[in-house]
Amino acid sequence: MQIKKVITALLMPVLCMAAVAAQNKDAMGRYQQELTQLFDKAFNAATDNERYNANEQAMLLLEEALLEENSFKWRWTFTNDVSVLTADDGKFKVFSWAIIRDNGEYECFGIMQVLNPRTEEYDVHVLHDKAEEIFNAEESVLMADNWYGVVYQELVTIKYEGKVSYTLIGWTGGSTIIQRKVIEPVTFKSNSSQPIFGAPVFKHDRNIRRVLIQYAKKAMVNVRYDEQYFEVQEKKKEKKNGKMVTVTVSHEEKEKMIVFDDVSPVIEGMEGLYQYYVPSGLENAFYFSNGKWILRENIRGRLHEVRAKDFTPLKKKPAAYTLKQ
Repeated sequence: MQIKKVITALLMPVLCMAAVAAQNKDAMGRYQQELTQLFDKAFNAATDNERYNANEQAMLLLEEALLEENSFKWRWTFTNDVSVLTADDGKFKVFSWAIIRDNGEYECFGIMQVLNPRTEEYDVHVLHDKAEEIFNAEESVLMADNWYGVVYQELVTIKYEGKVSYTLIGWTGGSTIIQRKVIEPVTFKSNSSQPIFGAPVFKHDRNIRRVLIQYAKKAMVNVRYDEQYFEVQEKKKEKKNGKMVTVTVSHEEKEKMIVFDDVSPVIEGMEGLYQYYVPSGLENAFYFSNGKWILRENIRGRLHEVRAKDFTPLKKKPAAYTLKQ
C-alpha cells in the first residue's frame, strides 16, 4: 500500500502537466478554428464593411490566443493569405496579412509575439500600418505603432560574432498603380521585447534603413534569400610572348544572398514614375558580411528557377495576394 502511495505521488505532477497540456492544445485548436473562419470572411466577404469587421474580430482573437501560455509552440495552419514566420532561435514570431479595399488599395495588418528577456515570457505587439503617413520611408526607423505595413514572405536569421541578425523580406500593395517589395531589418529595444523596424545595415550609396523596390501593379518582381551563383573577376599575371601581362579572369562562385530583380522604367524618360517600372532583366543581391548587407550588382543569378514561389496579386478581388507553393 505504501509503495502505491509513493508511485501515485510521483505520477501526480506528470498527470497534471499532461492534463494542462491537453487543455492548452484544445484551447489553441478552438482559436485556430475560429480564426480560420474569421480570416476567410476578412479576405472574401463582398464589402469593405464586412471584411474590416471580420478582420477586427480576427485581430482581437489572435492577440488573445497569443497571450495563452505556451501559445508560441502552436503550429498555426492558416491559408497562404496569412503569413506566419518564426525566427530560427525562437526569439519571435510575426503574423502579417493584407485586406483589399473596394477601391483596389491594400492595408496591411500584423502581430508579433516576442520573447521578453526580463520576464522570459512572450509579449504581444500589434503592428499598425502607417505607410501612407511615413515620409522618406527608406531612411526611417519605425516602431509597432507606426509600422510600414508589409506582408512578410521570408525571415532571414544570421548568427555572427555572438550576435543574431534578423531581416524580413515582404510585399506591400502600395497603391492602385504600384506595388513594392521590402527588405527590412528588425531589432529589439535593449532588455525589452519592443520591435524596432529598420537599421543602418545596408552598405549602399545612401544611408538607408530598409530597401524599397517599387514597380508597376501588373509586373512581377522576385526577392528571395537563396544560394545563387555570381561572377567574380580577378586580375592575374600571365606570360605572353615572353612578357608578363595582366589579364582578367572570370569564374563563378556560389553564396547565400538576398537576390532581387533590378527594375527600370519600360518607357524612356519615366524615371521616378514607378507605375512604369518592370524587371530590367538584370539581377542584384545583398550578401551579408561583418554585420552589414553589401550590395552586389548584376550577379547573373538564377532567379528564374524559383519565380513560381513569388507573391503575385490576384486579378480577382477581394483576395489580396497568393503565395504559390
